[in-house]
Amino acid sequence: MGATMKTVGIYFERRRLLLLAALIGPGLFGSVTPAQQLVNPGAVVLRDQQSISELARSGHAFAQNQMGIQSALVLAPGRTIGDARKWFEKAARQGYAPAQVNLAVLYLNGWGTTQNYGTALYWLKAAAEKGNARALTNLGVLYLNGWGVRRDYEEALRNFRSAAQQGETGAMVDLGYMADAGLGIARDQAAAEGRYRQAAERGDPLGQNKRADMYLRGEGVPQSDALAFEWFQKAAARGQTGARIKLAFLYMTGRGARKDLESAYAWILAASLAGDQRGQEYLAQLEKQLTSEQISLAEQRAATLREDTARTATELAFVH
Repeated sequence: MGATMKTVGIYFERRRLLLLAALIGPGLFGSVTPAQQLVNPGAVVLRDQQSISELARSGHAFAQNQMGIQSALVLAPGRTIGDARKWFEKAARQGYAPAQVNLAVLYLNGWGTTQNYGTALYWLKAAAEKGNARALTNLGVLYLNGWGVRRDYEEALRNFRSAAQQGETGAMVDLGYMADAGLGIARDQAAAEGRYRQAAERGDPLGQNKRADMYLRGEGVPQSDALAFEWFQKAAARGQTGARIKLAFLYMTGRGARKDLESAYAWILAASLAGDQRGQEYLAQLEKQLTSEQISLAEQRAATLREDTARTATELAFVH
């Protein structure tokens, strides 16, 4: 087992559009009960599921977007991702920017429809023209990666900067990445760390993971295993799988914290359960050093972490 993170996973984890958490809504949204209220920008109060459904069917864009979110996350019986696309499109055609972004995300991923970068670009531009920060961030990602457009770092930077000025933490992380890698601008690790810190302090888990990386390597900031552990822990608690694997690495090696192989196993397994297999090589090594009882306890903890992450991700997805 080496003392570096090179084998744990890639260093740069570009913010991806391939997450359902890219869906946005104008309020915190879960399964609505009569005791909860959602107030939209048009001052219409949605008191329960029936109100949402009735307003959506009568053509209210805010409610249609909410119906799309419910369908995308299967928060109600009989809902499908195909239903989500239909509801988002109804609201998007009325010019409702959040729905335009959500519809674009479905087209980018081919969820409930055929993947179509051109259509996604159309809806993102429509929302970006209204100044929607998430649309600007996603447009920046398209230009950064050359997805459906010619790769254009200058255009990516322009969109990310506009979104970051509005407080969009994803754009802050992307700006940090571009400064860190020297894409479209001179490589500047101090500037990258500043952007990562900006996002991390606002609770962005990828920003927290990136900031931890900087401390771990001593780039842009003085090297500190203790601070790396602290920031990896914050990101891991919010479900960032890369951070979970790196936190496990620190537990395995006793860097920044007391050596704890059982915790290392739990964090890596939690990442694996979430679909990130980059820590798999360490599980076999840890199993040779742990008792069957320790492994069982770690498995229970990993399952709990997975459940907690799913709930947190659903809540965070709809904070606008």
